[in-house]
Amino acid sequence: MSIDIHSLISHYGYLALVIGCMAEGETFVLLGGIAAHEGLLHLYWVIAAAMVGGIIGDQILFFLGWRYGTKFLTRFEKQQSKIDKANTLIHRHPALFVIGARFMYGFRIIGPIIIGSSGLHPWLFVLLNIIGAALWAGIFASLGFYAGKIITPWLNRIEGYLEPLFWVAVAALVIWGMWKLIQWLRTRNSPQ
Repeated sequence: MSIDIHSLISHYGYLALVIGCMAEGETFVLLGGIAAHEGLLHLYWVIAAAMVGGIIGDQILFFLGWRYGTKFLTRFEKQQSKIDKANTLIHRHPALFVIGARFMYGFRIIGPIIIGSSGLHPWLFVLLNIIGAALWAGIFASLGFYAGKIITPWLNRIEGYLEPLFWVAVAALVIWGMWKLIQWLRTRNSPQ
């Protein structure tokens, strides 16, 4: 069985972008931009898919922060001064903070939770979240698109190694699964 990486990207690339951008994001958007450079995806749809994933992910985190954020954030006693500083910035400059949090490394997940717990009005967050996601997706997809000229020749060389690596990973997973099954059967059948 041969795996056609280009076909997989063409068929599932946008869905993968939406899902990937719900949690992490930058890597997925950059790769989406590279795929657009290669003609596997369309740049505008890459940006749209990244926006949708980013918006959904941050909205979920915002509402988790809105509902549970105060309880959750009190667990970070050592970081409380930073959280208080973030809350002050949210109230002084909500647009700058909400849009900027998307670009702050290490703040992508916790940022919307802190914003949600700050009491920022949900509709204001929705609006700022959409603006931030549009900027973020456009910038990173474009970076990936234009970096594709440099990265694509390297990726084309490595593509030949992906299929054997895939089968090695499948074999390792099957062996591991069989080993776990044997362990489970032994513990189940052993006298207590």
